[in-house]
Amino acid sequence: MANNPFFTNRHLAISMTKGLTVSLLTALLLACGGGSTESMLSSARDYMAKKDAKAAIIQIKNALQKDPNSPDARYLMGVALLETGEVAAAEVELKKALELKASADDVVPKLAEALLATGQFKKLTDDYNNTQLGNAKATASLKTSLAGAWAAQGKSEQFQEALKAALAAEPGHEPALIAQARFKAGTRDFDAALALAESVLVKNPKNAEALRLKGDLLLYSKQQTDEALAFYRKAIEAKADLLPAHAGAVNILLTNGKLDDAATQLEGLKKVLPNHPQTRYLVAQLAYQKKDFKTAREQVQQLLRIAPNNTRAMQLAGAVEFQLNSLLQAEVLLSKAVAASPELVLARRMLVMTYLRSGQPAKALTTLNAGIAKGIVDPEINSVAGEVYLQNGDVKKAEEYFAKAAKASPEDARKKTSLALSRLAGSNSEAAYGELQEIAASDKGVTADMALISAHLRKGDFDKALKAIDGLEKKQPEKPLAANLRGRTLLAKKDIAGARKSFEAALKIDPTFFTAVASLAALDLADKKPEDAKKRFEAVLAKEPKNGQALLAMAELAARTNAPKEEIGALLLKASEANPTEPGPRLLLIDFYLGNKDIKQATSAAQNAVATLPDNPDVVDALGRVQLAAGEPNQAVTTFSKVVALQPLSPRPLLRLADGHMANKNKDAALQTLKKALEIKPDLLDAQKGIITLNMDAKRYSEAVAMAKSVQKQRPKEPVGYIFEGDISAAQKNWDAADAAYRAGLKEAPSAELAIKLHSSYLASNKAPEADKFAATWIKDKPNDVGFMFYLGDYAIARKDYASAEKSYSSVVKLQPTNAAAFNNLAWVSGRLNRPNAVELAEKALQLAPQQAAFMDTLAVLLSDKGDYPKALEWQNKAILAQPQNTMFKMNMAKIHVKGGKKDLAKRLVCLALDDNSETAPMMYHEEPVYRDGVLVGSTTSGAWGHRIGKSLDSLGQTIGSG
Repeated sequence: MANNPFFTNRHLAISMTKGLTVSLLTALLLACGGGSTESMLSSARDYMAKKDAKAAIIQIKNALQKDPNSPDARYLMGVALLETGEVAAAEVELKKALELKASADDVVPKLAEALLATGQFKKLTDDYNNTQLGNAKATASLKTSLAGAWAAQGKSEQFQEALKAALAAEPGHEPALIAQARFKAGTRDFDAALALAESVLVKNPKNAEALRLKGDLLLYSKQQTDEALAFYRKAIEAKADLLPAHAGAVNILLTNGKLDDAATQLEGLKKVLPNHPQTRYLVAQLAYQKKDFKTAREQVQQLLRIAPNNTRAMQLAGAVEFQLNSLLQAEVLLSKAVAASPELVLARRMLVMTYLRSGQPAKALTTLNAGIAKGIVDPEINSVAGEVYLQNGDVKKAEEYFAKAAKASPEDARKKTSLALSRLAGSNSEAAYGELQEIAASDKGVTADMALISAHLRKGDFDKALKAIDGLEKKQPEKPLAANLRGRTLLAKKDIAGARKSFEAALKIDPTFFTAVASLAALDLADKKPEDAKKRFEAVLAKEPKNGQALLAMAELAARTNAPKEEIGALLLKASEANPTEPGPRLLLIDFYLGNKDIKQATSAAQNAVATLPDNPDVVDALGRVQLAAGEPNQAVTTFSKVVALQPLSPRPLLRLADGHMANKNKDAALQTLKKALEIKPDLLDAQKGIITLNMDAKRYSEAVAMAKSVQKQRPKEPVGYIFEGDISAAQKNWDAADAAYRAGLKEAPSAELAIKLHSSYLASNKAPEADKFAATWIKDKPNDVGFMFYLGDYAIARKDYASAEKSYSSVVKLQPTNAAAFNNLAWVSGRLNRPNAVELAEKALQLAPQQAAFMDTLAVLLSDKGDYPKALEWQNKAILAQPQNTMFKMNMAKIHVKGGKKDLAKRLVCLALDDNSETAPMMYHEEPVYRDGVLVGSTTSGAWGHRIGKSLDSLGQTIGSG
């Protein structure tokens, strides 16, 4: 009985509605009316007859002020509260009425309704199953409520006995007939159920529950959606706050894609039950189907705060997060929904898709197979299953599922395309290309065209890709997509002129098509024409002044061209003001200020963002981060707590809150918060790492190891758990245990990081021979492990073994010709070995990473070593300009001055660097310094350096002085 979809306690319960809201002025006016208790109760009965329970309650309250022990007043108050949905309060009043000796025939049936509505099923059957009433109508009502309580407890026999008794007492008792009809429907005797519903409607055409039941029956047994919708609407006319009828009507409209009609229907529900959880759910569902994921997220988050364990709400919330690409949150919500309600096919399918998108194909396969094992039928699962097996490398199984999907929907071009794509991964790829071409030619849509283009591009067959793009363009000559794709393909062919021409063709079709604008701007930058790139964005803004992409691109361009930070900040501010309800630009602005350590501006931007978007968790989180940076941990904890309340099922806000507790030096609170995060997501690595760190800090090493073991169990083929265990032992200088943990990890999950850890552990415990032997074996077995080779180069530098370092870095750049850091380190080592190509290597590093200040410093030092003072000075100036607070760069500048014969400049620079209270603009480093009152200053900004360099710079100063 409990699982009968047509008969649950909610069908017999009183609808939960909005709480009593009464105008104070009206209450005072009525209260001043005076009169006897009986006259006020008579007035209340008149209001009840007119279905105005709220006005009746005012009169009853006035009567109770005169006579608090009036049984009639208590009884009427209970009935009126039931009508307004204040069920718990109604129960209290009805019990008082019984205590005051009100008629049991009147009170008990209503009290039974209250107990049923509040879910007190066992109490209802225990207290009133054997109650005898003297009135047939009262008996029928009580027995019907008892039937509902028995049904909710899954007691089929007792349910039928109670219902039989109700109909024996009053053969035409409408609630009992409706309950009987729902039972018949639950046993799939739909015709009998429909006959019972119609028998009620013959006698009472405005019985809202019977109208709603007929709508249910027509929808679920006859699939007559239009007729069902008509009966739901009749039910709403009869009882405006009949929530299930509203929900039924809205769901029909949503299913049929009539979104505007669904929105209109929802407006009626919002008028009577604006804050009911079901109302919020339907609003969120409508927003989701309209692809308004921002509104859907807001509504469903509010719903989860009210009902955090509602699995359908979690399912919808997870789907919303998936669409917003918030994959961790989607995984948490959907996995909880599936665990609580395995039959939720959408939640399971979305969870599988979440695992696929987040790069966890093994978990996707496990979740898929668990559903199949439970016999859960999902008609849409075949395409998803095909993708799961494809990502797990089982091409044969993938093709099998894609074939099933295509067979089930032979006209669905998407599914036929998926089947062809799976065959591309198999042995007969040429035939698969042919299939894709046939689908693209026969289908009016562009799914197959896009798949064919992507397949050719992945294969590097650009000419065939261009031919496929021609086919796409014939289908969509009025859209810029094909021209843009042609531009990207020509770029891949290194046909820059052709690519530029194609992107411009896309813009002739749509001048604000931003993908093409951005591509042309990138080509401008490659040609060293930043002004041309800027003009492109300005052209978009001339047509669309609030175009957020263009404004943000202008800000990025300003940053890449080393524009003043004030200019970059102004552009980000303009982007946030142009789209004030969009969180993205505001968050970028806040992060920009934080990155520049401008806490005052960051605080202002964050506060403004929260004022506009008070319930956006990302915005509130940003305020908390600003408060942490400002050294206000108490406020940060309060703010992060709000984010936790906004996202009660997300572990990420708890991680932030733990950071706040740590900043507040409340390690116990941080630990408990991290444990709460693990309750939501038991394999959340950041939380596990934090717990390990806190336990190690408190010397609770056994607890730290237990957590590391848990990580190993959850991630047996990943190195992280073994690294944790080894590091815990290393912290205790238990090197043998550390070695054992790292070796165990290398056996289960070989990785460069574990290899580096084991090598370092050997060295720390004075086992240099074992370290060298291990390194040699590892390189022999893993000749392409760039990470370990890079580490060996750094280790050789530490030992001043520059020859070995040169060998390691040379191996790295051979394997990775675009590894800028390896070229930089190789250049530095080559300089130490007096190799003639040292400068050339440093220039190569900067060519690969032009903005790296450390690489500029390397090149400057090498140029100085060669005696090229002007160029060395030029590059060191650039390095300091990029990182004005880097003391090592300043020290190297002093050395360059010494080698260039400018000892006076070097001496002043050292003295300036030793001044703790000064700040000098980086542009002061040129050959003709400007002095003011005997102090070296910049061309526009005065001051001197703010940090003492220490012994190294002191000794440099002595060298300059003695020189």
